[in-house]
Amino acid sequence: MALEVMARAAAPIPLEVAFRVEPGELLALVGHSGSGKTTLLRTIAGLWRPEVARVSVDGVPWLDTAARVNLPPHRRRVGYVFQNYALFPHMTALQNVMAAMAARDTAEATRILDLVNLQGLSGRRPSQLSGGQQQRVALARALARRPQALLLDEPFSAVDRATRERLYAEIIALRAHLRMPVVLVTHDVNEAQLLADRMVVIDKGRVLRAGTTAEVMADPRALGAMGIRELAAMLPATIAAHLPDGLSQLEAPTGPLFLPRVEGPPGTRLRVRIMAHDVILSRSRPEGLSAQNILAGHVARVVSGAGPGAIVHVDVGGHEILARITRRALEQLDLQPGQEVHAILKSLSVARDHVAGAHPDHMARGL
Repeated sequence: MALEVMARAAAPIPLEVAFRVEPGELLALVGHSGSGKTTLLRTIAGLWRPEVARVSVDGVPWLDTAARVNLPPHRRRVGYVFQNYALFPHMTALQNVMAAMAARDTAEATRILDLVNLQGLSGRRPSQLSGGQQQRVALARALARRPQALLLDEPFSAVDRATRERLYAEIIALRAHLRMPVVLVTHDVNEAQLLADRMVVIDKGRVLRAGTTAEVMADPRALGAMGIRELAAMLPATIAAHLPDGLSQLEAPTGPLFLPRVEGPPGTRLRVRIMAHDVILSRSRPEGLSAQNILAGHVARVVSGAGPGAIVHVDVGGHEILARITRRALEQLDLQPGQEVHAILKSLSVARDHVAGAHPDHMARGL
């Protein structure tokens, strides 16, 4: 049940984009405001038609301008979570969900609300719910349509940082129950890296780069469009222990990592986003440092930019850590591919919202 999208248009913005999303995969469309991200979601949902376009799910066209096929929105099995949630204010949470169902089923609507952690809140109206709870109702309503594709348009932009962190974990957990393609529109690269399997970077209506999150985050052109300070690596890790000094010890392929307390019991799988500008490199293992994380590895490759900076890819335990250093430092250290090097990371440099639950096994999905 793969989703395939191709769209070309001259207005309201120039647009030339094509991508494919596999069943159970979450694809993030990333780019600045006005780049065409939401326009593509509207194209998939049937709310806008480009001059030339084809949208199909499992090979069945929803839109094909060449064949003059254009199913109206109500005939496209798509779940859409809008940026402002667009809930019916006079309806309860349960009624909002049931409004999206072909055959109104109270038990099924309650089950879906439970799935998004809204137990006991089915009788409340949107004004009686927090921003995070409203977001969950909007998601439940989208799932109630039994969609063949799920579209998320900046779904976390209206909530505070603490709520956003909880919602990240809940979306990741929810994905264990999903088997349809999911498209997330976001301008937040951290969000895309934590949640997505693959990313498509859109710049001025065109695909600048598409690939896995690791591939995109290693591409200087894509980083230039998103902002070079967003350069980061993702590491899988597992909570090993919570220590009495307020740190959590994580076990990662790179070795132990010590971070400010991470929520979850020992054994919880995580993804940790490590910003390249927070990593310091040393040719030998340093001593007498306050930094708690010193990871031994070797230089995989070096990418020099047009300015004073360079990006060093460090292989540590089969996973890459990225370090953004000056070209002067690169020359002073004489770093070459294959050389041993130590990556140094302060525990407090990893922000709380740069740690989230790990992606679930795709084979476990069932909704």
